[in-house]
Amino acid sequence: MNINKLVLFILVFSVLLTDAATAATRIAVLDFELNDITSLPNAPAELKRTASMAPLLSKALSQIDAYEIVPVETGMQKAANDSFGYLFRFHDLAAQLGRRLGADWIIVSQHSKPSFLFSYLWVYLIDVKKQTAVARYDIELKGSHEKVTEHAVASLAGKIQATISGIDKR
Repeated sequence: MNINKLVLFILVFSVLLTDAATAATRIAVLDFELNDITSLPNAPAELKRTASMAPLLSKALSQIDAYEIVPVETGMQKAANDSFGYLFRFHDLAAQLGRRLGADWIIVSQHSKPSFLFSYLWVYLIDVKKQTAVARYDIELKGSHEKVTEHAVASLAGKIQATISGIDKR
């Protein structure tokens, strides 16, 4: 009888260790803010394009086995973001939101559009535990076609993966 309990204990303990060792890195992706400074700002098509960026990034990152995307309710992000760009500028506050979400990393982003011909993704990767940005990415988008946006977000996902992998190897 005691041997059965010992075997059961070892089995349960090994499962728990395996789960802890293979736990996915948890990433929260906040909605991108549109910073449209063109002569006709915040056109419906541009608002729709910007709104598609966080889901595209979440999808790209979720395809990496080591990552788990933490869902962020829009209301929770709005409540934490006192004004436009607040979480983008104050990384410690973004990290606190990430902690409440149970994330290891939080991504805050702006889609800056100074022209009808090009725009930029400005993105910070924030370490929730350290409450600091560990990387900033600036990606130029030439044009506003759907494929341009998809390509830029895929490139961004690759850069984020490279950064996190480099930090994990240390």
